[in-house]
Amino acid sequence: MDTHVTPPLKDEEAQHPVAGVWRGPLREVVHAFARGDYGLARRVSGVEAVDPETAEHIRANVADYGATLVDLPEETWNTSVAQWQGTHWEVLVDLWTAEEGPSDLVLHCDIRQLDDEYRIKVHLVYVP
Repeated sequence: MDTHVTPPLKDEEAQHPVAGVWRGPLREVVHAFARGDYGLARRVSGVEAVDPETAEHIRANVADYGATLVDLPEETWNTSVAQWQGTHWEVLVDLWTAEEGPSDLVLHCDIRQLDDEYRIKVHLVYVP
């Protein structure tokens, strides 16, 4: 469990570290992807279902990259970022592979706040 309690910052001028409150669910998403569950068949609390078309794009991008995704190490939070966009946060999580360690792949998602909860929508895994 993350001991970080970094709050999400609503700053349209700069990127900031990924808030601690989001790290657990984001770890679970990457854990599922690392096991080939790109559609998140096993639901992750606070994360919207990934539609089949998006899941196929993610699968294809990971396959084309040619390396094996692994669970996120703590170091990923040193380079992953979030930025407020006026209505939501855009988040880029740096992904790791068995072959390389830190890779060029990122998980792109947005996060919206609904009352006291956050909803994560996965957009894609790709090389920016």
